[in-house]
Formats: sequence, C-alpha cells, structure tokens
Amino acid sequence: MFGQRFYNQTTRRYVAVFGTLFNDIQIGRSDNAGVEQQRMTVPINYAPMQKLLARLEQDPNLDQPAITLPRMSFEMTGMAYNSSRKLPSSTRQTKSISDNDSQLTSLFTPAPYDLEFQLNIMTKYTEDGTKILEQILPYFKPDVTVSVKMIDTMDFYVDIPVVLNSVSTEDTYEGDFQTRRVMIWTLNFTMKAYYFGPTSTKRVIKFTDANIFTSTTATTAEEQVNVQPGSTAANVATTKIAETVAYSAINVDDNWAEIVQILDA
Repeated sequence: MFGQRFYNQTTRRYVAVFGTLFNDIQIGRSDNAGVEQQRMTVPINYAPMQKLLARLEQDPNLDQPAITLPRMSFEMTGMAYNSSRKLPSSTRQTKSISDNDSQLTSLFTPAPYDLEFQLNIMTKYTEDGTKILEQILPYFKPDVTVSVKMIDTMDFYVDIPVVLNSVSTEDTYEGDFQTRRVMIWTLNFTMKAYYFGPTSTKRVIKFTDANIFTSTTATTAEEQVNVQPGSTAANVATTKIAETVAYSAINVDDNWAEIVQILDA
C-alpha cells in the first residue's frame, strides 16, 4: 500500500488557496476633510506571527530592513481526520484519456481532513485593523466555499468550505517609549479538505460475452449473454441493438445506455 510513490501537491494547493482569499485587501487613508490621500494593498506572508513580530522590532540598519505595518500573515496550524465526512470507499472518479479513449483514469474516494489555519492582521492603528477586518467578516456566514483543482491529469475540481471559527484581538503595547505598538487581530479558520491517493489507468471494457452453463459438469452452454454500450448516431442513449452504432465507436463520455442480449447458445 505504501510502496507506490505519488505526490498530488494537495497541501500546497490548500495553502495557496487560503492565502489567495486575502491577497487583494486594500485600505485607504483620508485627510480631515474626508478626501482619500493614500490607498494601499495590505501585504500577506505565509509565516508565523512571532517571526513577523521579531522582524518588526529588529534594527532597520541590518541587512534585512524592518517590515512595515499594516501587514497580514497566515499559517497552517494543524490537521485532523473527520470521519463524519467519509464517503463510501468503493466510490470512484473516472475520466477518459483524451488521446486514447480505450483507457480510463480513475481515482478512489479521498480521505476527509480538517485543516486548521490562522490569519493574523497586524496594524499600528486600530482603524486600519477594522478596515481590514470589515472586508473579511461579511463573506463568512460562517463559511466561504472555493473550488480547488485537485488532480491536474483529470481536470478534477472539488468544492472546499473554509469556515471562520473565531476572532480575537490583542494590543502588544506596554506603555514604554522603546516598544513599538502592534495591534493584532487573530482569525481562526477550518478548511474542510480532502486528500486523494494515486490515480490508476486501465483499459475500458466495451463488450462482454458470457456463456451460461446449467452445471459445473456441462460441456454445452445453455445461454450466451452479451453486454455492450448503446448510443445512436445522434449521441442519444439507447437500449436497442438495432439503433446503436458499433460499440467500438462509443466513447466513455458519450451518452450511452447498457444493452443486454440473451441468446441461445
């Protein structure tokens, strides 16, 4: 089971999708007359909050300049299996190979996992934080669903809910003149994700021929059962052998029905 090497880049996709939700948030600053004087896009990084706070306090004359506020950061903090979202293990997703319709790529039921994400909003001014927060909260009621392309070779998409669980705030300023004030809003999310296993490619069976015997010792079959797909020249599913085109000309993605013929042997 564990000897087959594969890598679907699933976690990487989920991290990228989560960050993309918040990568275009803008805030503006106005003068006393209410005229907007400045508009900026709030930068976002995948990094622990503590790392960015340390950067805020470092000497700007060092090789890496101190970062500026406002700014956001996010990180994945954990994952847990969710048995309530488990689907039947026999369920499969299938797709025909475009350049070879005689083969089919299949994918078994994924494993449901809840991924925990933390989004941190860091600002110098309280109003900057509320401007950012109010561009996020109205969309989470309490979740936002995004469509994620999971398997490149199958062009397969899955709808993934992202649930906002909680919002908390913290002021790191302690009153001395050396400490730089940072207002922090922490938003905790759960992404209801799925992890897929490897894909497999097999030949498509378009015709079966079964001989039915009355006993294990019989040498002559009583009946012959043939099963094949049925589709008309207009791509309409049919169960009548007289209406269908040749089964070899029917593709997996066409409209087809099952034709069963029971013949005397």
